Amino acid sequence: MDNLQIATPEIFLLTATCVVLVIGLFLKPEQIQLNYWMAQAALVVTLIMTTSQIGDEAMTAFSGAYGIDTMSASLKSWILAVVFGGFLYSRDYLSERQIARGEYYALGLFGTAGMMIMVSATNMLTIYLGLELLALSLYAMVALYRNNSAASEAAMKYFVLGALASGMLLYGISMIYGATGSLHLNVINEVLAGGNERSVGARFGLVFIVVGLAFKFGAVPFHMWVPDVYDGAPTSVTLFISTAPKIAAFAMLVRLLVDGLPVLHADWQQMLSILAALSVIVGNLVAIAQTNIKRMLAYSTISHVGFLLMGVVGASAEGYSAAMFYAIVYAFTTLAAFGVLLALSRDGYEAVELDDLAGLGKRNVLLASVMMLAMISLAGVPPLVGFYAKLSVLKAVIGGGYMWLGIIGVFMSVIGAFYYLRVIKLMFFDEPVVQSEVGTATDVSAGLAVNGLALVVFGIMPGLIMGVCVAAFA
Repeated sequence: MDNLQIATPEIFLLTATCVVLVIGLFLKPEQIQLNYWMAQAALVVTLIMTTSQIGDEAMTAFSGAYGIDTMSASLKSWILAVVFGGFLYSRDYLSERQIARGEYYALGLFGTAGMMIMVSATNMLTIYLGLELLALSLYAMVALYRNNSAASEAAMKYFVLGALASGMLLYGISMIYGATGSLHLNVINEVLAGGNERSVGARFGLVFIVVGLAFKFGAVPFHMWVPDVYDGAPTSVTLFISTAPKIAAFAMLVRLLVDGLPVLHADWQQMLSILAALSVIVGNLVAIAQTNIKRMLAYSTISHVGFLLMGVVGASAEGYSAAMFYAIVYAFTTLAAFGVLLALSRDGYEAVELDDLAGLGKRNVLLASVMMLAMISLAGVPPLVGFYAKLSVLKAVIGGGYMWLGIIGVFMSVIGAFYYLRVIKLMFFDEPVVQSEVGTATDVSAGLAVNGLALVVFGIMPGLIMGVCVAAFA
């Protein structure tokens, strides 16, 4: 019963997902919105169950393969909240394009369950199973828009490269198992700490694990799938891929490297520092040249992955909490940006070019204001929460002895501010290409307003999130 109690949110969500999937088969076209409301209800109930676990004593279940602690409970709560917002912003977009909405919500819920499993897993095989549940859901979501050749092409690229990354990760896990004789993270740590004769095989496994993680994050030089998938996938799917899975990827990184392989921290610090530096440099420089806003945000994601990795490079409780804070902040900031793009995309029209945002301040002040706040936060300008996120990461990486990496981070942040501020200039100082006003549903407008306000509130009072992040690694 203790096992079931720890995993109650995941069990409920998977059950509710099956119900959503089955009921969706019998709904008439005019009743399809019921799928949306059932999916949102499932997320709300799961969120209530998950938040009730925050602050509970750390426990493991299922023979040590699954656990709950402050980090897992808080990250799962954020994942559920972000997915809820993503479904809200995507509803009208999916409806107008006649995309298979029932399947979209079912796949999104399955992917959410996979992310929750990744966050709470304390066994390498369990982590991998959660990752595959998420990855297979994402491949199918990208391909849902079957009438769009770009979406089909993006799905194939994502599937092939994702399969390669999964193979790398699984091969690394098998080598770690061969070196230590266990898949449990705590046992692996104890075995490696007890003798150096096993560390050679473990180091080989570590290389493959880091490569697999870099693929999943989209870190340079394993980033080739990110811009093509972001651009080719329907915008609602791009929103899903770019937000909550980044939180789950951070959790997987912490579980595998910090919990399972802390003895090898000198090795993975060096690898992650190189990945972080390359990601920040390439992401920001290439984003400047983009005229497609989805591709611009894709390269922006790559640069932010670099900053997230910087926190982990610090290899300290301060660095891990800063990276956790950064992952959460990035997720709900990007949620706001893509939420605006979804609101602008109408039936037969996709807001994908930067010029599509021209004059938005005259057409819809709310959407322009939310996008402005998102861009300022991503650029790391005070008093928005993105500034505190970058500051805490840079402080941690410099404190960890990687001054050169911190200097690169500061320099590239200044360069990266250009393409974020360019979006603001287009919205408020250029004349609109289309003169008509942009209308949004009341609940979508309310969601975007709350989303934008959160960027300001958490920027002024970052301790509301950082307190939990610090407690997770205390």
